[in-house]
Amino acid sequence: MKGLELAEEYFRSCWMPLAAERFHSVCARAAAGLAGPGSECFGFDDMLSRDHDWGPGFCLWLTDEDHRELGAALQQAYDDLPSPFRGFPPRRASPGEEWRVGVMRTSAFFMRFTGLARPPATLHEWLRIPEHSLAACTNGKVFSDPLGEFTRWREALQAHYPPDVRLRKIAALCITLAQTGQYNFTRLMKRGERFAAEYSVMKFCVDAIALVFLLNRRYAPFYKWMHRAVRDLPILGASLHEQVACLVKSAGTDERAGLMERIAGQLIGELQRQSLTDSSSSFLMDHAPSVQSRITDPQLRQQLSAA
Repeated sequence: MKGLELAEEYFRSCWMPLAAERFHSVCARAAAGLAGPGSECFGFDDMLSRDHDWGPGFCLWLTDEDHRELGAALQQAYDDLPSPFRGFPPRRASPGEEWRVGVMRTSAFFMRFTGLARPPATLHEWLRIPEHSLAACTNGKVFSDPLGEFTRWREALQAHYPPDVRLRKIAALCITLAQTGQYNFTRLMKRGERFAAEYSVMKFCVDAIALVFLLNRRYAPFYKWMHRAVRDLPILGASLHEQVACLVKSAGTDERAGLMERIAGQLIGELQRQSLTDSSSSFLMDHAPSVQSRITDPQLRQQLSAA
């Protein structure tokens, strides 16, 4: 059983009857679900995942007022829920990670990931939030949200970056992908700089995956799950997943350079298909100015030029 499925069954079988009897008013207001940094929240958990921060558990997200009035009582009731459940042992939290499940404020949950007490409102606020944090607070599943506050906040983030922020990130990745994979890798190999060459390959892979997430208007997760997650994206996902796997296994300089050129060509093709570039160049660096020119905010466009 996957952790997300276990969490929902635990919530519906153990919590809902208890809450209906003892906390009826809160049932009409509290959101419940599971989201956050855990592998189970992305659906990537397996047998290895079960040694820590995995097991019966879910989140109850409350308004600030409801948390002040009933947070402690609800947490005590949550702690008293039966465990083990369905043959699975109690959830064992890593030190400092106890917050991942249980009773919490909606505002505190999103503050942890975004640093804001509200959804981001400016381009610079969006740019300051790590992308993997946005992935973590918009993954998983909301089981119930009668009040709708948690869902409204979550949907504001799930709508993805404002167009100018997305364009800025795409343009920046065009530059780094060209530098690492299309230019520096073969030069570094000729110089015998194996460490730098290997780094350039991995940096190219990470940035190619990041660009595909942006082309799909999705947030890239923590590095541990990037390659696994890209496979499921409809635009270039399966193809890039396979080619990156080949790239990290390959040892030949020419073969690796060829793979990176092939990936670059596919990325350029998608940039053109989405009308993000007017350039016909095969070098990703040449597409950055074209993408950048589509940014409407003067300050953001200037900042990328100065980078």
